[in-house]
Amino acid sequence: MLIRKGVRKDLQRTLELIKELAVYEREPDAVIINEEILNEEGFGENPLFEFFVAELDNTIVGIALFYYRFSTWKGRTLHLEDLIVDQNYRQKGIGEQLFNAVLKVAKEKNVGRMEWEALEWNTPALNFYKKYGTNIDEEWVLCKMTREGIQEYVNENL
Repeated sequence: MLIRKGVRKDLQRTLELIKELAVYEREPDAVIINEEILNEEGFGENPLFEFFVAELDNTIVGIALFYYRFSTWKGRTLHLEDLIVDQNYRQKGIGEQLFNAVLKVAKEKNVGRMEWEALEWNTPALNFYKKYGTNIDEEWVLCKMTREGIQEYVNENL
C-alpha cells in the first residue's frame, strides 16, 4: 500500500471514486463536476484543494480530498471533503492510512481545527471517526444553497 499526494494523472480515478461515493450516499446524479473542473480547481493558478491517494498494485483504491478554511475563532482550519475507499477494498485499513495522512498535514500546518461531515445514517463512517476521539457535533446544523438556489435568489432579490 502506498499513500501519496495526488497528481493530475490521478483525476480520472478520483472522479470515478467521487461518483461511487455519490451512489453510496443515495445521490447518484448529484455529481456535476468533471476531470476538467478537477484539474482547473486542483492544479490551476490558485489550487482550491489537495488530495492523497491510496495505491495498491498500481491501482488507486482510495482518496482523501481536503482544503483549508478560515475560522474567526480558530484561524486556519482543514476541511476533509471526502474520504473514499473503493467498496471492494474496505475493511483493510486503507481509510485509516488516508485519514492519518490528512491528520499529519493538519498537525504540520498547525490548524486550529479539522472538520468534516458524515451522513447521520452512515454508521460505518461515524464509528470509524469515533475511534479517533472525534467530537460528533449534534448541535450545529449544516446549511447550504445550491447553484440554482443562489442564482434564483440573486436574480429575484438583488
